[in-house]
Amino acid sequence: MAESDDSDLKTRVAWLYHMEGMTQDEVAQVVGLSRARVLRILANARSDGTVQIRVTTKLSRCVHLERRLEERWGLERAIVIPVPDHQADIPQLIGREMGALLSRSVSSGMSIGLGWGQTLTSGLGMVEPKGAEGVTVISLLGGLTRVEHVNPSEFAWRVADRLSAECYLMAGPVYAPDPETRDALLGHPGIAEIFDRARALDMAILSLGDLTPHSIFVRYGLLTGEEIASLERAGAVGDILCRFVDADGQVVDHPVNGRVLAVDPRDLRATRKIVLASGGWQKITIIRAALRMLSPAILITDETVAERLAAG
Repeated sequence: MAESDDSDLKTRVAWLYHMEGMTQDEVAQVVGLSRARVLRILANARSDGTVQIRVTTKLSRCVHLERRLEERWGLERAIVIPVPDHQADIPQLIGREMGALLSRSVSSGMSIGLGWGQTLTSGLGMVEPKGAEGVTVISLLGGLTRVEHVNPSEFAWRVADRLSAECYLMAGPVYAPDPETRDALLGHPGIAEIFDRARALDMAILSLGDLTPHSIFVRYGLLTGEEIASLERAGAVGDILCRFVDADGQVVDHPVNGRVLAVDPRDLRATRKIVLASGGWQKITIIRAALRMLSPAILITDETVAERLAAG
């Protein structure tokens, strides 16, 4: 089936089910497919953003926490999602809120710096295709050399594609083998331009990493077990743009930080609007550290984290 025909079928199935209120069996009969095929098409339509379902009211508890976070941390806005039944769903739900926020925020001439990770990648389906003129998307860190299923370091160019924007990519591994190689990469004119542009962004959207066994550093083999243990001994509680910081939001003195090919988060302080999108109980400490370091305008997180952060 041609790509356009497949897209038309998906749109028709979604329209009949969501807009005309047909049952799945009725849709299957109208389009001449099995009910199982209709179910798969509806699921794909949700995941790729063809269908975007939004709940227009919030739990009063989440609204109360948003106001407390805004007051406590000087935020322009806090967005708090309810705790889902399955903790593993938190990155996806926060990512969707991020994607919707980005879609609402894009305007002509904007420069947008992006991090990467599971949470941000989960929001791609909520980024509405647009054609605002003069939008620039900038990847703030290098990429991965080995991935499985989804490549989170592709996030910037995939966003740029949806926004019909110009994209600047940091074409190198996020961790160089040694500081000398990293410094040589920084001397490349194209990469140097990214660092210059990153100092004057309209918006930066970042997620945060932790040092648990489930972190992206372990999953993709970015760091060895000894390196992670050594970072913890040095006081690291997690990373911002793959640069490790302590609980006070200070960059730790560690060799790994000398190998990272990424914009220093401290260079983002002149950004007009910084957005942090991160959640899960294991990230409470790194989120608090990032709030101290960056003073972001917007925080998107979950109810459990919000309760802890609102308390101090």
